[in-house]
This record gives sequence, structure tokens and C-alpha cells, in this order.
Amino acid sequence: EVQLVESGGGLVQPGGSLRLSCAASGFTFSGYAMSWVRRVPGTGLEWVSGINNSGGVTTYADSVKGRFTISRDNGKNTLYLQMNNLKPEDTAVYYCSASGYWGQGTQVTVSS
Repeated sequence: EVQLVESGGGLVQPGGSLRLSCAASGFTFSGYAMSWVRRVPGTGLEWVSGINNSGGVTTYADSVKGRFTISRDNGKNTLYLQMNNLKPEDTAVYYCSASGYWGQGTQVTVSS
């Protein structure tokens, strides 16, 4: 059974940082590209970042480029998203995704 479990969300002030993690199981993690996607309340899903299976290629939405860093540890079957200089508009539920599978999400709230 494929499982993706996100963690690391929380409440942070503007300009702060958070590191999200996504623990994967039930599939060969190192064989799949992974993504982070977010859902802002009242709006649809927004793709945030992607990484290829080896971790050598990363891509970012313009809205987070230069502030967020995606990475993965294939030995630990874990995906990460380092989020720096957070803004109120980054407030959302963040999901990791692989090949059509989704986790339950972790809430990130950026507010003073």
C-alpha cells in the first residue's frame, strides 16, 4: 500500500522558515519523481516544486523560486521542502505527490 505522510507544518511569522518532510512507503521511492503541491483555502491546487528520481533535477513555481528548496533522501525514502522567507500568501495545506498518489497534507500558516 502506497503511503505518503507529510509533517513539519505549523504557524510561522512572515520571514520565517519551515522544513516539510514527506515519508514514503509502499513503492520504490528512488524510482519516482516527486512533487509538492499546495491548496490555498477557497482556491484550487497549485504546483509548488518537483524533483526527479535521483534528485539531480529540480523545478519550482515562480512564486516560490529562490525561497523554497526541494530535496530528497532516497536512502530514507523521504522528500523535503525547505521553505525560507515565508510570506502570508504561502499559507496553504501542502501535499507531497508521486504518480497520482497523495498524502494527507500538512498545514502551513504564515501570519504575524
